Amino acid sequence: MPELQQVLPKYLQIAGHIRDQIIRGDLQPGAEVPSERELAATWKVARPTATKALENLRVQGFVDSRQGSGTYVRRQHAVPRARERYDRARELGTMYSDAESVEFLAADVVAGPAHVVEALQIPADSPVVRRARIIRNKDDGPVELSTSWFAAELAERAPRLLVGERLRGGTAKYLSSITNRVPAYARDQVTARLATAEERRLLLVSRPSAVLVYRLTIFDDRDVPMQFDEATYPPGRWAFRQEYPLNP
Repeated sequence: MPELQQVLPKYLQIAGHIRDQIIRGDLQPGAEVPSERELAATWKVARPTATKALENLRVQGFVDSRQGSGTYVRRQHAVPRARERYDRARELGTMYSDAESVEFLAADVVAGPAHVVEALQIPADSPVVRRARIIRNKDDGPVELSTSWFAAELAERAPRLLVGERLRGGTAKYLSSITNRVPAYARDQVTARLATAEERRLLLVSRPSAVLVYRLTIFDDRDVPMQFDEATYPPGRWAFRQEYPLNP
């Protein structure tokens, strides 16, 4: 008989929250992490729980402790995945940290690739809106190529989809405000393959190079796809970390 999954221990929830802030870039390398006392007060937990949270981050390599000084963020070779970017947009109104820059490569209507129209559940050969961009980190250079796809019929109602500029809070929030469709959940898939010539050029990687490809579909509360995203990451970038209880 299936059972409901147990909730992660409190110390792992705290560590996960700080970890997401680090990966998203909200806590930059060298920034001080809240102390055990501050974490205990903020999260309303006992000091030992806060201590375990910081120790978990140390073990994972996200922070270093300095005797008599505090706990500080270590430099990471990681990029945010969509979940972390959407969390950041919800909390701070933007998907990108101050250390990141976004250059739009395209914002137009094109013939829909087969895998895109399939993901959006629209007829084959339908036109689609394409919003392609490259994300760079000020210290590491190109860290992500991403493209968001939408049914072309949305272009008239949501004209800013065809403007090559960032939308505050993200495209899902913008579409929701116009169409009244509520983003309810997302489904993602991950694979690895060799980079194309264009990906190598934009991500500044050698030939041959493997890349991580991440696909995300956002569904509304009627289980209808609203948006399909693809992101490509260069080698050597950790993009996914998960923690979950293992039931005996």
